[in-house]
Amino acid sequence: QVQPRQSGGGLVQAGGSLGLACVFPGRTPYAMAWFRRAPGQEREFVAAIKLAGGDTYYSDSVKGRFTISGDAHRQTIYLQMENLKPEDTAEYDCAATSYYTDSSYMTNRGAYADWGQGTQVTVSP
Repeated sequence: QVQPRQSGGGLVQAGGSLGLACVFPGRTPYAMAWFRRAPGQEREFVAAIKLAGGDTYYSDSVKGRFTISGDAHRQTIYLQMENLKPEDTAEYDCAATSYYTDSSYMTNRGAYADWGQGTQVTVSP
């Protein structure tokens, strides 16, 4: 099992911006995604991308503020977060799958076998 490597995140005031990056070492996965988990809450889907075709998927809560992008050659995805809100505060986890995944399943955490170590994003009011 390969663990994706995450970077970025940190502390920012509401309305600010942050970026996250995630590298999947060794090979290019079929798809990668970002999930997040706030204290006391379930892990929730944030955004996903199919690296070959570039199809992207977003949760309603981040659509229009977050942008996911990918570089298949570098086996890397990015999450650019704009206009951050205190409710975006969470641990952000990168996930990857090497297998074909139907679009209807891309937002499901069960689609992803490989998970990063987590990166904290904190947005102050």
